[in-house]
Amino acid sequence: MKIVTYTDAWQQDLIDLWQACGLTRPWNDPAKDIQRKLTDNMGQLALMLDGDKLVASVMVGFDGHRGSVFYLAVLPAYQGRGCGKQLMQYCEEYLLQLGCPKLNLCVRDTNVMVLEFYQALGYEPDPVVLMGKRLIPDN
Repeated sequence: MKIVTYTDAWQQDLIDLWQACGLTRPWNDPAKDIQRKLTDNMGQLALMLDGDKLVASVMVGFDGHRGSVFYLAVLPAYQGRGCGKQLMQYCEEYLLQLGCPKLNLCVRDTNVMVLEFYQALGYEPDPVVLMGKRLIPDN
């Protein structure tokens, strides 16, 4: 397994991965999310490959105050093999190199399996309320 930086040649495979993992939503155009991420100078879209097969991905970013991770996805057939853990270690090292003091995650509260995954890596719920406002509709 190797971790590489995203290139546009992987776009459809990446969208297929996100769909296989249940990460896409009707109100978020995944192609637009990818292109938006590529404009981020303090972040990265990383892919994990098994040979020439895309098996996992993650978006990592730093806003100067906190780091964030989105779209951590591992093909179901590869889950439980350490791919997600390896990608999270990659993100933590990336953020540490930027001087990031804390990493925040957003996980749907109904996604128990993913919550347990992050808790096993040492992440804990913070006493905050996540709020959002859509500024650019994708559909």
